[in-house]
Amino acid sequence: MRIGMLSFAHMHAYTYADILKRMPNASIQALADANDERGREAQARYGGELYTDYQKLLQREDIDAVVVCSENALHAEMVVAAAEAGKHVLCEKPIAITLEDAHRMIDACRRHEVTLQIAFPVRFNTPIRQLKDTVDAGRLGRIVAIRGTNHGQNPGGWFVNPELSGGGAVMDHTVHVIDIMRWLLQSEVREVYAEVGTRFSDLATDDCGILLLEFDNGVIASHDPSWSRPKTYPTWGDVTLEVIGTRGVTTVDAFAQHLQVYRDGHGGYQHVFFGDSMDVALIADFVDCVANGCAPSISGEDGLRALEVALAAYESAQTGRPVRLRE
Repeated sequence: MRIGMLSFAHMHAYTYADILKRMPNASIQALADANDERGREAQARYGGELYTDYQKLLQREDIDAVVVCSENALHAEMVVAAAEAGKHVLCEKPIAITLEDAHRMIDACRRHEVTLQIAFPVRFNTPIRQLKDTVDAGRLGRIVAIRGTNHGQNPGGWFVNPELSGGGAVMDHTVHVIDIMRWLLQSEVREVYAEVGTRFSDLATDDCGILLLEFDNGVIASHDPSWSRPKTYPTWGDVTLEVIGTRGVTTVDAFAQHLQVYRDGHGGYQHVFFGDSMDVALIADFVDCVANGCAPSISGEDGLRALEVALAAYESAQTGRPVRLRE
C-alpha cells in the first residue's frame, strides 16, 4: 500500500511513519508539510517526495491512502480533500474540533466510498484488550461504574493554542478514554457534568478537569484528564481504568508493562517498556482494513462520539450544569 503523510505537526506522525517504514506491505510515497524545515527533516528520515501543499500530494494517482497528523483544526479540510481525491484516511485524534466538521468528514468519506479510521491506538493495547474480553465474557457481571484517568505531559506548541487544538488537556486526553469506555460498554454517553481548569501551568487553555458521565445503559463513570506530569517524568503519561461490576472489580494500567532500571553512569535511571506496541497494531489494522475492503475498526462515528463528550465537558464547565446529549 502506498501511503502519503499529511503533516508532521503532531508527534504521533513520527511514530506512525517509523512503523510504516518497517512494514513489508506498505511504503511512504510522499509527505506534505506546510512547515518547510519540518518537512525536509521528515523527508530525510523517511524518504518520499516532499510537498508544502498537501493538495498536490493528493493529486498523485500512485497514493492509496493518507495519514493525517496536522493540527486538530486542519483535520476536516484535509480529510474532506483526501476523500474527494479518492484516498483512504487514517486521522489522528480528535477527529475534529467541532461536531459540524466531524459530520462533514464522515459524510465526505461515505460519499466517496473511502475508509475513514480514527487513531485511537489504546484499543489495541494488550491489557485493555484483555479487559474487553473480561467484560464481554461477563466475568465481572453487570457493569455499574467505571473510573478512568489520562494524565500526561504538557505538549506545548500548537496544543496550547485553542484555535488550532480546540481545547487543552480535556480535549487532548478525554477522547482516548471515552472511546475505550464506549467500546467496553457498547453504550453511548447520555449526560456529562465537568469542571475544567488550569492548575499546573500558565496557559491560555485548560490543563486539567474532571468529568462525571452517565451512559444510556445506566453505568456511571468518571474521567480525570490532565497535563500534570513534569518534563522529567519517565513516560508521557498514563491510561488507567477501574471497572466495577456486580460480580467483581478489575483495575488496568495500560502502560504498566515496564522495568525500572537503575545503574551507575549511562544515564542512571531508565524506564524500559517491554510490552507490545499498540501503535504498530493500529497501523497494521488500518492497512489491512483498506487492503481487504473491510469496515474500519475505529470509525469516524467513533471519533464523533468521543468528540461530542469532550465538547459537552467544556459546555458543562462554562454553564456549571450537566449537559444532556440524548434522552
